[in-house]
Amino acid sequence: MTATKLPLILLAEDDLKTSNLLAVYLEREGYQTIAAYDGQQAIDQHRRRNPDFVVLDVMLPHKDGWEVCREIRQHSEVPVLFLTARDDESDRLLGLGLGADDYVLKPFSPREVVARIKGILRRTRAVNVYDAASDVLTHGALVLDTTKRRVSLDGESVELTPIEYTLLLTLMSTPGRVFQRDEIITRLYPRGESVVDRVVDVHVGKLRQKIEADPADPKYIITVRGTGYRFADRRSELGS
Repeated sequence: MTATKLPLILLAEDDLKTSNLLAVYLEREGYQTIAAYDGQQAIDQHRRRNPDFVVLDVMLPHKDGWEVCREIRQHSEVPVLFLTARDDESDRLLGLGLGADDYVLKPFSPREVVARIKGILRRTRAVNVYDAASDVLTHGALVLDTTKRRVSLDGESVELTPIEYTLLLTLMSTPGRVFQRDEIITRLYPRGESVVDRVVDVHVGKLRQKIEADPADPKYIITVRGTGYRFADRRSELGS
């Protein structure tokens, strides 16, 4: 019988005590952990070990968490959870804009971090096994295959983060329906994480960069001013 591979979590945290404490709590829950104590180590460990999840402190030596996340996102959509001591909305929006899946403020409870990691991994797996009435959603040149969790545009694969995929699936499943921002937040953060409305705009902006020919003049994801967003419901909206 082949043993089940335990999820591998990279802990990029320069404080040895914090890193060790998180490792203890995570390993109790059945996860494997590896540690990095500066930004360059985090990048090197990610390239060598290809972890299933990255816990990333913002204030790392040599390369900060922002720079590490940027480099990881150039070649990987692994879930990323930021740890930060700065309770600043602009920092949170920057992290989410770089492709992070969530953030936790310091000081924190290790149990909270473990719960957030579990929630993100559960959400990622749920996306992977999503069973829609139609396995393939199409709109113009955009194709979303829910069975393979694959998105393509003009026949070319589009790499999305788990949150971007969930956002696109939510909107694309019911073209024309207007989703309010708080409803989208509930879909993206089902555990009730506290996030501001602007987070939705950040995720929509990142998604548009990947699927729209002109993100400033979107044809797929339409803004409904003062309310939220909807997916195009008429072929004319896509120039067809």
